[in-house]
Order: sequence, then structure tokens, then C-alpha cells
Amino acid sequence: MVIQRRSHAVALVCATVTVLGGVSASTPGDSQVGARTAARGMEVLHGAHVMRVYGARHQHRGGLLSYHGGDVQTAPMVFLVYWGSQWNSNDPSGEAALQQSFFHGVGGSSWNNSVTQYCEAVPVGTTQCGSSGIHAGNQAGVLAGVWFDNGSAAPSSPTQSQIAAEAVRAASHFNVGVTANLQFVVNTATGNNSGGFGTQYCAYHGSVSSTSGEIAYTYMPYITDAGASCGANFNGLGPKAGITIVGGHEFAESETDPFPASGWVDGSGGENGDKCAWISSGSQGASADTTLSTGTFPVQSLWSNAFNTGTGGCVLSYP
Repeated sequence: MVIQRRSHAVALVCATVTVLGGVSASTPGDSQVGARTAARGMEVLHGAHVMRVYGARHQHRGGLLSYHGGDVQTAPMVFLVYWGSQWNSNDPSGEAALQQSFFHGVGGSSWNNSVTQYCEAVPVGTTQCGSSGIHAGNQAGVLAGVWFDNGSAAPSSPTQSQIAAEAVRAASHFNVGVTANLQFVVNTATGNNSGGFGTQYCAYHGSVSSTSGEIAYTYMPYITDAGASCGANFNGLGPKAGITIVGGHEFAESETDPFPASGWVDGSGGENGDKCAWISSGSQGASADTTLSTGTFPVQSLWSNAFNTGTGGCVLSYP
């Protein structure tokens, strides 16, 4: 059962952003994004793992994903937060409804099933779990809650620390405790995005420390504001394609590396979404439509260590 609430009350919760290494993000490539951002006077992202804009992709470098000793999401649950009164009667692309439909159907899908090959509680450096360890889950019904936190305006261009604090408030609002299995997705309305969106990144995920524990969260700007830089009409999939391409990318990465980069990453810091981002038509793993129980949605492929007899590759379904 999905919890859906609109609220005019915002709990005040103290939070600090967890810095996981580097000046801006969890991979060497992403640190370069941060350096360019800083040079342009934009916010530097600390401990966040970004999905780069089209044309700045990470594909295939770094070999197989390997285990780094942390958690995977064995029973993932997604909580969607629409932050700020800017959402009130102001969703020109219908992103909220499309996002909810996607997450209602993605659990249990063949597209998401590749995450189940990855696990925790195995030796660091493992690349093939087999039957060992505790595997990431792909259960139906991953969408566990929706909150329109719209009683007051969100900051006009929120910082990472403000977004992380909203994720902590969401955890308190839903009152579901804090475990590695929970993803809190903070969405900002059209024209209300953070600096660097659409020029440096399309979205990012990270973690934040709270009095209840470590919280995995994703920042989702209003994707169609970025146009082709974040997926509009990519591979001919339509002007809204980026909403679920980007959303699916962040979801799958959070399942396999909820607290970057302590889960499954490659030798250059790439996650299972990075290695397959923005693949054009005609190539293995090209972004395409996938059919879920709730409709047909554009998605990118995800990296599978098991593909091609264990040499790895990008797949739209698994096994």
C-alpha cells in the first residue's frame, strides 16, 4: 500500500551531508565534474554520485563492477517527495504522475532484474556472487510512499545540504525507520532546480547522516527543463524520455550502491547505470522502451557483470 500525503507541516530535523571522498563526488570522473562546476561558481557536490548529461558519459571504462564492502538494497523501497509549493498546479510535463506510474511498475520487472546478481556479505573485490552472500532484491511494489511537501516554497535553487535535509525530513514524515533498503527521492519543480543541472549533471544520489542513521537519497530536478541534455527525444523516445531514463538510472544505482561508493562500482568509480548511460540506437544496450505492468517507459540499459559469459555488458533485461 502506497502512503500518499499532502502536508503543510515540515518537521525540523538536523542533518549533515556525508562526505565520502573527493572534492565533489564519489568517482574520479565525477570529481572532474565538480571541479568544472566550482570554476563556474556553482555548488561543489560532496559525496554525491552524479548522472552526467548526454555527451559526458562514463560508458564501459573500469572493467567489471566489484564489491566494496557495503550494503545493497535487498528489499528496495522508494519514497517520492515533491518539495515546495512550486509544485502546486505547476507540472507542465506531468512528471509527477509519470514518475509514480514508473515506480508502481518497475519492481519485479525483467529490466530491473539485473541488480539481483549483486550482493553484500561477500569478500571485498568479488565480481560474481553466484549463490553467495545476500542479493539485491527486485520485488514488486517498490513504491512505498508519496509526499507533496507543498505548504511552503522550497529554495529557488536548493543546495545539496538543503536537499539532503529534505530527505531527512521525509524519513521522519513517513515514519518508517531508517535502513539501507530505503530510497528517498527529492523532486524539485520546474524552474526550481539546483545549479549545475542540465549543464553538468541530470540527477545524483548520495547519503546523509541523521540521528536515526544513514539515509540514501536521490535528487531529481525537473528533468524536461534540461531538454536534450537529460534525455528529451533521445533515441527517438519522445520529449519526456529523460524522466524515466534518468529516474531508472538513479534507482538501479541506489539498489546496488546506496551509500556511494561502498557497494558495487568499477575500477574508475562507475556504477551499474553510469557504464550504460546514453547509448545510441544500433549499439548493444541502447536506450529503448520497456514494458512494465503500468505501461511502456523509456529506460537505459544496466551493466551486467554476468553478460557475455562473465565479461560484462549493458542489458535491457536479465537473465
